[in-house]
Amino acid sequence: MKAVPLLNFYAKCIYIVKTIDIIMLKAYKYRLYPTGSQKEILLKHIGACRFTYNWALEQKIKAYETDKKHLSRFELQSCLVHELKPENTWLKEVNSQALLNTLINLESAFTRFFREKKGFPRFKSRKVPFQSFQIPQHYVVDFENNTIKLPKIKQPIRAKLHRKFEGKLKTATVSITKTRKFYISVLVDDGKELPETQKFDNNSTLGIDVGVTHFATLSSGKKIDNPKHLKNSIKRLKVLQKRLSKKQKGSQNCDKAKLKVAKLHERIRNQRIDFLHNTSSKLVSENQAIAVESLDVSGMLKSHCLAQSISDVSWSEFFRQLEYKAQWYGKTLLKIGQFEPSSKLCNICGHYNGEMTLADRKWECPDCSTKHDRDINAAINVKKFALQNQNLLNI
Repeated sequence: MKAVPLLNFYAKCIYIVKTIDIIMLKAYKYRLYPTGSQKEILLKHIGACRFTYNWALEQKIKAYETDKKHLSRFELQSCLVHELKPENTWLKEVNSQALLNTLINLESAFTRFFREKKGFPRFKSRKVPFQSFQIPQHYVVDFENNTIKLPKIKQPIRAKLHRKFEGKLKTATVSITKTRKFYISVLVDDGKELPETQKFDNNSTLGIDVGVTHFATLSSGKKIDNPKHLKNSIKRLKVLQKRLSKKQKGSQNCDKAKLKVAKLHERIRNQRIDFLHNTSSKLVSENQAIAVESLDVSGMLKSHCLAQSISDVSWSEFFRQLEYKAQWYGKTLLKIGQFEPSSKLCNICGHYNGEMTLADRKWECPDCSTKHDRDINAAINVKKFALQNQNLLNI
């Protein structure tokens, strides 16, 4: 498999988490390098938080079944301190606030279930690739020594603090990946306000039409190639998965084969995220406004013919990055409806070509005889529809 140069993945992972009264909270993600004893304590924290979450979820379910419709977080907190901890003394070896934070997460999960219909909370499993726990306070980030001091761990943990920040420390999330790498994501309130949204017009707006053959087609006529990270590594992935299927479950060879598969999946993911960050940052920095089409990606993934290719291009993650980066830099992200006929409508005269199929990549308008590239025409129409919604298009 040919090596592909990457920018530092975790150096790029700076996400906007939420905006409260135009004040930004940012999360900075760093790689941790704990010693053997520190790994043991971190894993004990993860296991204790998972145990507490499952216990609290079970208590809520039992309370509902016994006609006590609601069991509040504060009641669970009291049971945790006076009942669960005395019965399980090993829980006292981990940070108490990390355990209490799991109750907050469970409460948030139920809130999303009742308000947003996001699905009933599930019991956590140790087999899930991503495991984590949260520390709300009392941790120290030392940029001079490249270490992070966490509660209940005597010695500071060595970390790669490649990017400095200033501000008030909020919640820190420690996680472990399937490839046995530890990371910490530090939420910071830097006190800075979001910049004012810049004015835009027809000339400073860019329309984007995403696709599978080309990752994105711009209204300027430029096409961004689809790197197809998964497809480039699919042969090697199949070989590793076939070897894994032949190993005896629970054996050391099985664990080694699992690790090789996980490392390849992680490599593919890092390549994809790196490409999306570079592309989204460039598009946001070069334009005052960006117009995109709202897509039902989850519905499109039900197509067995295109599901793998759609998952590989990660449209949802691309749109998410465009949205929060536009907020960071005072730009505007415009969205149009998913049912707008952007591909079938001539951007010159407005003729509707209802007979066009997905296989038709080029077509000629019967009214104005304009020859269209399907994707470029769609990108121009996406821009037109978005500006018409904003009443900024000069016709």
